[in-house]
Amino acid sequence: MTTSGSVRERVIDLTEPLIEQLGYELVDIEWVAAARSGVLRFFIDHPVEHGGHIGIEDCEKVSREVSALLDVEDPVPGAYSLEVSSPGFDRVLRKPAHFARFVGSRIWVELQVARAGRRRYTGTLAEQTDAGIRLEVDGQPVSIGFAEIGKARVVA
Repeated sequence: MTTSGSVRERVIDLTEPLIEQLGYELVDIEWVAAARSGVLRFFIDHPVEHGGHIGIEDCEKVSREVSALLDVEDPVPGAYSLEVSSPGFDRVLRKPAHFARFVGSRIWVELQVARAGRRRYTGTLAEQTDAGIRLEVDGQPVSIGFAEIGKARVVA
């Protein structure tokens, strides 16, 4: 049996280079498995140096190319629907470059393993380094290594 995590990682590894060749950044993929038909959601953005907003034409272009690749490689078991959209205001932070892009923004971080009984932090992303990030949470600095982060996203 294939887990949703392994499907997600396989699809990211397969499609991220193609999406970058098309001139976009793969922000995240969400795989929602279901009994009859799952949903594979791609969240794309323009690279930092490009700026601008993702439009319907961008989503259509990526959808066509990714769909063709997935048809050939077939990394997803069973039937599924493919969706491509912009990451929205509460975008996922998955890679060090994502964190670097949002220094100064308010973010939410969930650790893989609780630290001193706490797993979730919300604060201002003060710094991104090679090893991790530093948040300002209620006026206190909190350093978190990338390996500790389970989930992270920008919050309003």
